[in-house]
Amino acid sequence: MQNLIVAVVAYLIGSVSFAVIVSAVMGLADPRSYGSKNPGATNVLRSGNKTAAILTLVGDAFKGWLAVWLVSHFGPHYGLDDTAIALAAIAVFLGHLYPVFFRFKGGKGVATAAGVLLAINPVLGIATLLTWLIVAFFTRYSSLAALAAAVFAPLFDGFLFGANIIALAIVVMSSLLVWRHRGNIAKLMAGQESRIGDKKKAEAQKKAEAQTAAKRH
Repeated sequence: MQNLIVAVVAYLIGSVSFAVIVSAVMGLADPRSYGSKNPGATNVLRSGNKTAAILTLVGDAFKGWLAVWLVSHFGPHYGLDDTAIALAAIAVFLGHLYPVFFRFKGGKGVATAAGVLLAINPVLGIATLLTWLIVAFFTRYSSLAALAAAVFAPLFDGFLFGANIIALAIVVMSSLLVWRHRGNIAKLMAGQESRIGDKKKAEAQKKAEAQTAAKRH
């Protein structure tokens, strides 16, 4: 019964979609109505509001961290073990992917997964985040960076802590994250995936063309 309560509470925490809430509070369009239609920080950034994107990123990561931290910190007092931590990790992640408060249409889970990993172990979380940053820096593909992080997270965990129930939870999260990026994988293979900063370049090019045209007239 205790594990069931943990799973339900974690799922409800994960179901809080910061992309939708932050956008509504800041008077922005619903992120499910433009771009990739994905309620996540990357799509919110397409609105042009960096503050909203940062708040979304932090909020989604925080809820993943919070759900796992609560069980890790208070669980032993109530007889909860690693199984409860693993359930909290998967449940909060599923809440983000399929939020009950938003018709089960959620994000892809990158930030929430990062928060979960940081709560499980800061070294594990930082190693995975560094993987994302390195791949994103050299390729400028956010989706490819997320996929690389998803692949390496279970490897890092296995190297640091070996096989256990929490490791299984990380494998499940990584598999779901890859599945949620299946559309991005198809675009990457077709050479159609957008890179980080492409919008800025396009806007700068349009501005330069407009200035050139104005000078001619």
